[in-house]
Amino acid sequence: MAKKINILVTGVGGPTPRSFVRSILDSGTDSYCFIGADANPLAIGLYDKSSYERTYLVPRADDERYWLEISKIIDHHQIQFAVVLPEVEVVAWSKRKDLEGLPCKTFISSSQPTEAIIDKKKLHEILMDKPYIPRYCTFLNGFKSRDLTLDYPFWVRGTIGSSGLGSLKITSEEELDEWMQINPLIEEFIASEFLPGRNLACKVIYMDGKIIRSACAERVTYIMSKVAPSGITGNTAFGRMINDTQLVNIADDAISSFFNHYQSKANGIFTVDLKEDAQGNPMITEINVRFVAFISSLAQAGANLPLDYLEMNLNPDNFSHVYKHYEFPKGTIFLRDVDEKPVVMNEKDLLDMDPRHA
Repeated sequence: MAKKINILVTGVGGPTPRSFVRSILDSGTDSYCFIGADANPLAIGLYDKSSYERTYLVPRADDERYWLEISKIIDHHQIQFAVVLPEVEVVAWSKRKDLEGLPCKTFISSSQPTEAIIDKKKLHEILMDKPYIPRYCTFLNGFKSRDLTLDYPFWVRGTIGSSGLGSLKITSEEELDEWMQINPLIEEFIASEFLPGRNLACKVIYMDGKIIRSACAERVTYIMSKVAPSGITGNTAFGRMINDTQLVNIADDAISSFFNHYQSKANGIFTVDLKEDAQGNPMITEINVRFVAFISSLAQAGANLPLDYLEMNLNPDNFSHVYKHYEFPKGTIFLRDVDEKPVVMNEKDLLDMDPRHA
C-alpha cells in the first residue's frame, strides 16, 4: 500500500479548515493524512482525533516563535504540503515565501497582491473603473458623517477583515455616527452603494495565472444571523448551488486585472463575493484568498474543490489542468448548522406545511 502524504492544516478551530478536511475524507481517497495546528487551545479541531493524525497548539502567526514551531512539526511529520486557511496566516506564509522561502510546499500567491486583495479599500481602488465595482468611499472612524458624499442608504464595513466585520445598512447620519462609536476597534470603514439583490459567491482555483476550476453558489441565510446587527455572520445556513458563468467571467477579469496590476500571477484558491444591484447586475464586494465554510457542501454536490486543490499540486500527472466549471442539477440547495454535517438536496423536496402537498 502506498504511503500516505502528510498534509499540515492550519487554523483547525475554524469551520473552513474542518470543511476542507471533511471534503477530502468523505471523497473516498486514502492518499492523505492530516496534521492540524491552531493558536487557540479551545479550537475544537485540535481535539478531532477522527480527522487529524496529530494536532498541535502553536503560537499566533505574528509571534516570533511561530515559524520555529511550524518548522518542527513539518520536520517531525515529514509534511509535504501545507493547507493554510486563515487569511492572516496566508499573508504570513506569502511574506515568508518571498523573503526566505517556506519549510514545505504550499499553494499561495506572492505577498504584495495577496495582502492587497483582501484589503477592500485597495481592491476597490485598483478595480474602480470596472463595471462590477459599486460606487463607494472610505473614511476613518470618527469621520464627520455630514461630509459624506455617498447617498443613503449604503452598506458600511471595515476595510479589513471578513465575517461581516463592522457591516450594517446605514440609512442616516445618526446611524453612521452611532455605528462608528459602537465599533471603536475598526480604524477605517468602506461605504458602498446598497445592493438589494442576491448574495453570491464564486470560487476559483488558479495556477500560474490561469483559472483551473470554478463553482458558484448563492448565500441565502446565515447561521446565528440574529446575533449580528446586519444579519450576516459569514457562515451560510441555507444556500443554493447555481450555474452562472457570468460570475466566473467577472471573477476571472477581476483577479487577472488585480494581479496584472502587481505584475504577478495568481496561485491558489479565491472566493469572490458579489451582490446584485437593483437591476440584477452582480457587483463585487470583496475577494478572499481562502476557501469558505460551505465548501464541503459544494463537494457533496460534486464540486470537490479541496480535492482538486491537493491533487493538482501533489498528483499533477493524474490531474487534468483543463479548465472545468462545476455545474449542478437545477434546484440543488444546501443546509448547514453548528455541529452538523451539511445536507445537500433539491429545493423542491423541502417540507411543506400546505395540507394539499401532504
